[in-house]
Amino acid sequence: MFPSSSSAAITLCIFALLFNGGCTLDLPKNVTVRAIFVFGDSIVDPGNNNKLNNTIAKCNFPPYGRDFPGGKPTGRFSNGKLATDFAAELLGVKELIPAYLDPTLQLQDLLTGVSFASGGAGYDPLTSRLASVYSMPDQLDFFKEYKEKIKSVLGEEQVASFLSKSLFLVCCGVNDISTTYRLRRAEYDIDSYADIIVSSASKFFQELYEAGARRVAVLGLPPVGCVPSQRTLFGGITRGCADDENHWALLYNSKLSAQIGPLKNSLPDLKIAYVDLYNPLLNIIQNPHKYGFEVENVSCCGTGRIEVTVLCNPATNTLSCPDASKYVFWDSYHPTEKAYKILTPILINQNAKELL
Repeated sequence: MFPSSSSAAITLCIFALLFNGGCTLDLPKNVTVRAIFVFGDSIVDPGNNNKLNNTIAKCNFPPYGRDFPGGKPTGRFSNGKLATDFAAELLGVKELIPAYLDPTLQLQDLLTGVSFASGGAGYDPLTSRLASVYSMPDQLDFFKEYKEKIKSVLGEEQVASFLSKSLFLVCCGVNDISTTYRLRRAEYDIDSYADIIVSSASKFFQELYEAGARRVAVLGLPPVGCVPSQRTLFGGITRGCADDENHWALLYNSKLSAQIGPLKNSLPDLKIAYVDLYNPLLNIIQNPHKYGFEVENVSCCGTGRIEVTVLCNPATNTLSCPDASKYVFWDSYHPTEKAYKILTPILINQNAKELL
């Protein structure tokens, strides 16, 4: 995903992070990471949805954030930090990637990167409308607004250079596949629907490039059918992984990754890479004990079978597990902080050359 050192260093970072140590990856000479900017859905939303009154896609209440520093629910869809927070730490940028709409943001936060992501968003415009959240075009508008803010600090001539030395992470599409496609199946088969959302994604990457992005990491979909809620709804009596949803995710990923080369060839100076999230997370789910987990098919919050966002609340918390570090998933959709700790250096080690 991002520039990194050797695989041995990655392994050491995983152990350091798991045992609450610090870890920073050494970047190659002449490579500078000025800031990290994030776009997408709840996997990378640190709290932009907090002030949205018409959506249930938020989590700025307990037990969310119970393992975050200070035990504070920030709006992150997890018990603690997100993968983007660990990425910022590993790359030596800062400890946390804050929400762009956080009212407490300081100037230094703006100059080292923020997340514009919105839980519930998708590449399909219908997805964001259904969830009443910020769409991908909305997030791009926030970024353009952000650029105007930093012009007063850096000067207009320096903004382009600053952005060219920053990293852009895009993580989206899960809600399109897991929710919206089921509503559109009368209109499209999965092949044609995947083409539609990949086309929308490609348009977003081009517009991000036009707005100044030059190094872009694009995450593919995880094994959607293996998250606890989808096991409960579509995994049968044994709650196995939902094969249809995993098939849909793989099809989408293959089409998305195929778009990266043409984009790179058509847009001067663009360094863009596809990051495989599907296989690393599936490996953890299939081999939980190898990574120090005890439970992979239910989540920590509530009964672990269906609770997410407003269903994962102080009332259902009485049923929650006492130690989230034993679980791959925090709620029925999102990984635990520990899972993100393990995944992040693995993802960072992918496709480094493409982004140098």
